Amino acid sequence: MSASAPVSSSTGKYGSEFWERMWRTAGIQSVACFVLAYFLYVYLPVIASLLGGLAVLNLMWFAAAIRTTLADSGRDGWGAAATASSSAAGMLILLLIALAALGLNELTLAGVVVSSFPRAMLIMAGSFGFWRAGLISNSLFAACVAAVVLVLLGGITWASGGFWAPDGAYSLLISPLIGLAWILFASWVLLARAPAARSGW
Repeated sequence: MSASAPVSSSTGKYGSEFWERMWRTAGIQSVACFVLAYFLYVYLPVIASLLGGLAVLNLMWFAAAIRTTLADSGRDGWGAAATASSSAAGMLILLLIALAALGLNELTLAGVVVSSFPRAMLIMAGSFGFWRAGLISNSLFAACVAAVVLVLLGGITWASGGFWAPDGAYSLLISPLIGLAWILFASWVLLARAPAARSGW
């Protein structure tokens, strides 16, 4: 029995170029879903949970696009780190969605603080990989390093109340916004680079 032919080639409407671009825009899709989920959480928690789950799925594909782009540039180690950190962050975020849906607010807030570490690792892995691959300038890399530090600071927001508490502005608003801004920046980097000819998608 002979092997069957591939379902799709690199050309055509749904060839590898289509999927390459689709996953390179996954970060933008993830940010959109996260923002919508945030605003809908109070009014439509079920819809917000669905959007949160879709945001995590797109985050995984976004990390896969980072990995393949860095692999093309010979920096697959950083790409593998991006995959690992996005998996850890995604798992924690899905857990947070479940905890929030059950009304376990204190555990949810603690999880938000702890999720700072894999979120910072994702930013670090992507940023260092882009810089080592020559995809971003030194000044953009410096801004990315600052983003890593600022997101990491979210991991020590354990004050009993106020700005630096788990339910404070830094943990729930500033640190996540920095992460979302980096995802949009990284998506721009991915979309600005011409896709390599590959059959992996």
